[in-house]
This record gives sequence, C-alpha cells and structure tokens, in this order.
Amino acid sequence: MSVKLSRRAALAMGAAAPFAGLATQATAKADMKGADFAKHRRFMLGDFEVTTLLAGTATREEPQTIFGMNVSAEEFAAASEEAFIPADKVQFFFTPTVVNTGSELVLFDTGLNPQGITGALAAAGYTPDQVDTVVITHMHGDHVGGLMGDAGATFANAKYITGSAEHNHWSGADSDAFKGKVQPLNDQFTFLDDGGSVASGITAMAAFGHTPGHMTYMLESGGQQLVLIADLANHPVWSLAKPDWEVRFDMDKAAAAAARRQVLGMLAADRIPMIGYHMPFPAVGYVAAKDDGFEYVPMSYQMML
Repeated sequence: MSVKLSRRAALAMGAAAPFAGLATQATAKADMKGADFAKHRRFMLGDFEVTTLLAGTATREEPQTIFGMNVSAEEFAAASEEAFIPADKVQFFFTPTVVNTGSELVLFDTGLNPQGITGALAAAGYTPDQVDTVVITHMHGDHVGGLMGDAGATFANAKYITGSAEHNHWSGADSDAFKGKVQPLNDQFTFLDDGGSVASGITAMAAFGHTPGHMTYMLESGGQQLVLIADLANHPVWSLAKPDWEVRFDMDKAAAAAARRQVLGMLAADRIPMIGYHMPFPAVGYVAAKDDGFEYVPMSYQMML
C-alpha cells in the first residue's frame, strides 16, 4: 500500500528534519563529575603577578571545638545562621600564595605535604624548581608540611626566609613538624624581624599570638597594596568577623585577638585587600568594619580591572 503526502505535509516534514535528533539528545545522560572548582587564581598587583594556590581542603565536624570557644553554643549558632553557614561543620582551605615580582618567584607557605603544593603549583603552571624563595609565615604543620618529603627538599633551588622569633621558639620546642620539615633546612634559612624585607615591595609585619613569631606580609607594587594575613584570622565568620572569639590553635589567645583587631582595623580603614590562608578559596577579599567586629567581603572582579 502506498501513502501519498500532500505538498503541505511534505514541506512540514522537511522543515522538521534538522531537529529530528534533538529529542534523543536531550534525554542522553552525562556522567556526574563531582563538585569541583579551579585550583588557582591569578591577578596583577601593580607589577607583581599574584597567584593563590589551593593546596588542600578538608571538612571537619564540631567547629566550636576550634572556634568561638569562649562563647555559648547559642551565640555560635546565631552567628552561623546569620552568615548562612552550618554550625556543625566547617570546610578548611589551605592556600599558599606565589608572588612573581618580575625578578624572582616567591612562595608563601607550603601546605600540608609535598604532593599538595606541587600539584597546586603544576595547576598554576609552575614547577617547584622555579621557586626562588620560600617564606614561612609560621611553623604550624599545615604551613611547613610541603617543605620536605621522602624525596628530600621539595624546592631544590630555593632559599628560605622566616621570622627570627618564630624560628627561635620552635627550635626549642618539641615539634615533629619543625624537626622533620624545617630543621634539615636550617642552614639555608635567613631570618627577619618586624619591618624586614623579603624582596623589594614585600615587607614583614609582626602579628604575634597565633604563634610566638607569626608574621603577616605587606605587598606593594605600582601604588597598590595587599596584605597576606596568613593565620591572623582562620575563618571569615568565627574568627575574622568575631576577633575576640578564641581559636584553639592560637597559642596566646589574648595576643592573637589584639593582633586581629590591629591588622583587620588597618585593612578596613585603608581599604587594603588581603589574602587569608584559610579563607574560602580563592582566599582573596576585603575587610569592612561592622558593629564591634568586622565583615569579610570576598573579591569579585576588582583585581581584574
């Protein structure tokens, strides 16, 4: 039996032909990829090229055993709810920073282990042997962990810089991180104090309390400034916004709180951007004064302009 189509029907079928496969394509299923985001963020600061590196991230339970140890559970929960974050979990980020000054490549802190920092460097287009200078802001394990591994020193061509007060403390303490990661490199370290210079445009600023010699660093280039706050504030809400809340990892809690108020107050007053080692990646933002504390304002597109 033959079927005859009218001219109108034939034209209609011809017009639909280019879209014939779309229904099948629309129902095709792609594999789930899993949550993910970029492992580095790069921007210019004057003539400096600054890159933040995600060397690791981890979820932890019961955050009030770490933050806000001197406030009630109700106050902790209320601050968390206001900030749209859960009160029973926290996501930690470990964010070393690379600064290319044009004449040398300077790495601030090294993450938890060699694998994390070398992987992050590779994602950003660097190799460990390109690092000229490694600056250690302080000597907790998540900052010195990438210095050495089973294969030896991670940064074969680098010199090392840290604060003299910090090194003096840990050299006399019973610290596995110091003995395993820092001490073998002792002969290659140089030391600085408050106001000391890492390189032209990179200046140490003492912010003791988190550790006895904890340092922050001011970057200045082309009339622009940025401060690497390291572990001055370890969380955007439970530490930065609430500078008087006690943090378990602050060795001198009163001094740490005073340092937070001083440095964060300067950043807010002068509208200077910052990089926080444990801030949500890419860890770059601003500080605004709010009530009796501060507010973290994540970077949007300012550094692109």
